[in-house]
Amino acid sequence: MELIKPRIAVEYARNATIVTFTDEKILEEHDIGALQDSIMAVIESASGGMNLILDFSKVQFLSSAMLGLLIRISKRVYQRDGQLRLCNISPKIYEIFKITRLTKIFDIYPNVESASEGLPESDRP
Repeated sequence: MELIKPRIAVEYARNATIVTFTDEKILEEHDIGALQDSIMAVIESASGGMNLILDFSKVQFLSSAMLGLLIRISKRVYQRDGQLRLCNISPKIYEIFKITRLTKIFDIYPNVESASEGLPESDRP
């Protein structure tokens, strides 16, 4: 059995938890499962409403299964009275979001700074 490391970097800023995907490609089912476990653990560790920013600056390719994971993450954050924002999405990936109408579901920002603007102070773990 292969040990799967979570492929994310987590940073706690003043008003948000920033999760940066560290892989260029997010395609494999087992990678997406590992990401789900890692990110859900981050969400569950917050005591109250969490402001979560997902940073895609390193990601060039992702599968449709990853889009499903983003929807699950979104539901979990909103169930806990938090806010989810996405940023640094490449033009190619942004096209996929537009075609699938996910631009209407997700708040997408050009960078981490703009994504964190206007967020209330968050509860940290």
